[in-house]
Amino acid sequence: MNKGLLDLYSDNLISSFSCITATGLSNLLRGNISHDRITSFLSCEEYGSKELWQLAKPLMRKIESPDSVLIFGNSIEEKTLY
Repeated sequence: MNKGLLDLYSDNLISSFSCITATGLSNLLRGNISHDRITSFLSCEEYGSKELWQLAKPLMRKIESPDSVLIFGNSIEEKTLY
């Protein structure tokens, strides 16, 4: 898994107010990463709860305490299109 590309893509998802495409992200990055590379990255593996935990676990271990809880939701908030 390419953590750097995953971070770029997820940051783009979080910060965008419109539809997200690999071409759009490539344009945003001024072509430094091709849309083909982004598409290939997204389609090469299926990500599930195991992969999510592998990414989150190091951070969780840094901030865990006896009285803390971790809550995950699976709801999706639609973005308002203007």
